[in-house]
Amino acid sequence: QVQLVESGGGSVQAGGSLTLSCAASGATVSRSPMAWFRQAPGKEREGVAAIDRDGRISYADSAEGRFIISQDNAKNTLALQMNSLKPEDTAMYYCAAAPVWVRPGLESRRYPYWGQGTQVTVSS
Repeated sequence: QVQLVESGGGSVQAGGSLTLSCAASGATVSRSPMAWFRQAPGKEREGVAAIDRDGRISYADSAEGRFIISQDNAKNTLALQMNSLKPEDTAMYYCAAAPVWVRPGLESRRYPYWGQGTQVTVSS
């Protein structure tokens, strides 16, 4: 059974940085397609950054140039470094994983495994 546990959320002022972490069990981060999604109140869940089984990375336009997705194979964790945060980045952030044979990109419906989320709040 795949379990994902996010951590690292919190409150920060605009322009600040946060690094989220996702600890995985039942899946090997280095071989699994994984991604970060976010959902703000009243809005649909949106993809932020994804890394596929071959290590190729994709970012949403809103994250490009500010966020960095990475894997720590020794710890079996996925990270999202977020820089230059804006109030519009405020959301619940979720880690997601998919079976190795799937190429889900930033399509949330293609990820069967999800964490419980970690809240990020950016104040102006």
